[in-house]
Amino acid sequence: MKTRRTSIRLVAALLATMVFTTTLARAADPLPSWNDGPAKQSILTFVEKVTKPGSPDFVPVPERIAVYDNDGTLWSEQPVPVQFYFVADRVKALAPSHPEWKTKEPFASLLKGDVKKALETSGDHGLMELFMVTHTGMTTDEFAQMVKEWIATAKHPQTSKRFVDMTYQPMLEVLAYMKANGFKNFIVSGGGIEFMRPWTEAAYGIPPEQVIGSSMKTKFELRNGQAVLVRLPALNFNDDKADKPVGINQHIGRRPIAAFGNSRGRPADAGIHAQRQRRAVRAARAARRCEARICLRPGARFAGCEIRFLHPRIGRPREERRLDRREYEGRLEDRLPRRAV
Repeated sequence: MKTRRTSIRLVAALLATMVFTTTLARAADPLPSWNDGPAKQSILTFVEKVTKPGSPDFVPVPERIAVYDNDGTLWSEQPVPVQFYFVADRVKALAPSHPEWKTKEPFASLLKGDVKKALETSGDHGLMELFMVTHTGMTTDEFAQMVKEWIATAKHPQTSKRFVDMTYQPMLEVLAYMKANGFKNFIVSGGGIEFMRPWTEAAYGIPPEQVIGSSMKTKFELRNGQAVLVRLPALNFNDDKADKPVGINQHIGRRPIAAFGNSRGRPADAGIHAQRQRRAVRAARAARRCEARICLRPGARFAGCEIRFLHPRIGRPREERRLDRREYEGRLEDRLPRRAV
């Protein structure tokens, strides 16, 4: 009996030691949701090289700029981008004053709850009309309050989770890791800059002044003795495709040395742009069509595909198969770990 009790104590002590060791290892791991493999190692190696004094690739802290797409990179964008659900709810709220919308597309589809159809059939003109009627005519403070109230409770129609609870844990870890190593993180998205700014700090730790996106024109007015900015029904800047590096230059004034995204609206800025795929995380083994630009180290593989590092010393990498972004999202959406804000 004594021998048995001793054996049980030894097993318990061994298990406790293993749990303690595993906990310490995870605590020391800045990217615990990432597979232990080339993808994760390439990030760690890159950061080590650009932050280590004396390294030939060392980058001073003020020049450590990292940029991230938002939709589909930091949080979900399927079946449609989150901001379009905000548009749909705004249309429903305004509909009593617009009876003609019941038979006019894309408003009619939105009022019937078919957000995907409305987006697919709206075209550029219809899409712009939707944004004009739902995002303008109020002050910037009033619009920010609308967004805050909406994002606090709005839920994804398929998962029934709040949109801010559908952020990608692996990318949250990347954001924290880069910030801890002196990087300044910026969102560079085609989404509305004033739609994102009210909640990005709570969701990602990225303050509003580090958010770049599309914008409406505004006008200064005095209302009841108070200075306000009024949102006008006119596009000011569309932060997409070749205009993304324009937005980066206007807002940041420095060229990023690292960038992550899944958008086809990729920057055209030579020296920061390259196509890549990656496996996102532990449970997801599908790759998506992505962009990643990390400019300072050659030749690394990033989760089964070649990253293009556009440093003058680097040769042209070979191409590998890329999944369509919708195919990727379909495989990934239900399996990717997410963290609530």
